Amino acid sequence: MSVRDLIPWRRNDGNQVPTIFRDDDRDPFLSLHREVNRLFDDVFRGFGSGFPSLGRASAFGGGWPSVEISDTQKEVKVTAEIPGLEEKDIEVLLDDGVLTLKGEKRSETEDKDKQFSERFYGRFERRIPLGYEVKEDQVDASFRNGVLTVTLPKSEKAQSQVKRIAIKS
Repeated sequence: MSVRDLIPWRRNDGNQVPTIFRDDDRDPFLSLHREVNRLFDDVFRGFGSGFPSLGRASAFGGGWPSVEISDTQKEVKVTAEIPGLEEKDIEVLLDDGVLTLKGEKRSETEDKDKQFSERFYGRFERRIPLGYEVKEDQVDASFRNGVLTVTLPKSEKAQSQVKRIAIKS
């Protein structure tokens, strides 16, 4: 095998014509640069803007627990999946229109001989801006089978602020 067999183009009438590769794919430094940028983008994507979780020792990043938010005319319902925790490990706060879910997931064992683990342990905090006034005295939270459900009834003012906008064709 010659070195020419390793070159990503074929010769046709003395001209070099690319086969499958674009010009920038042939440059190994440009390919390396693109791959390193992609890796950094993947790493920092979970931190969000301003890197809020860099200062904390949070193994969960900014998106844990995963939440589902439903918004009806009368209430906002936030459902969070928090497997492996109990009620006593979770704290739910409502302050100035922001719902905060926080707690700590602890290891069941203190096994010092672990070689590998994909499980997450440590403190977490998730802040969810509501955007509505809610009846704070009627907020309800329930926890069952690792799923936390928080129901936040909207105030009369928030219910009346919804306006339907006609779509013109």
